[in-house]
Amino acid sequence: MTIKLLAIGKTDSKELQQLTSEYQNRLKHYVRFELDIIPDIKNTKNLSETQQKEIEGEAILKKLNSTDVLILLDENGKHYNSVDFSKFLQKKMNAGLKQLVIVIGGPYGFSDAIYQKAQGKISLSKMTFSHQMIRLFIVEQIYRAFTILKNEPYHHQ
Repeated sequence: MTIKLLAIGKTDSKELQQLTSEYQNRLKHYVRFELDIIPDIKNTKNLSETQQKEIEGEAILKKLNSTDVLILLDENGKHYNSVDFSKFLQKKMNAGLKQLVIVIGGPYGFSDAIYQKAQGKISLSKMTFSHQMIRLFIVEQIYRAFTILKNEPYHHQ
């Protein structure tokens, strides 16, 4: 299985990029992992929130294959602790998925088309974090999940 993380917009913080890259590198030992950045929309001043979500949604849909399982990182999604998230990933691998796609949306969330296409939603917290930080958090949690599945000492109960 490949896990692909789709994110809207680049990260300005070199420190966050470095940490995210560190966990991406660690993940190579467990799973095929890809981080795919969709460029920010230009001239958003002239667009409504809905229009921005529609344009971002079209860009997300272009990155998907018909067999992909789409999971959205969404404030209204399901909450997991790290062990339960590792079980979630194990179930996806056991199901024989070719690719699991996790998406971090733009500042206003997702278009209706993306919500309709999604097979699930996950919330990392009831708090709101910057999109740049969420990239680091989800990549670290995916890494943590695989160390849990392999009974490695990274995660402590």
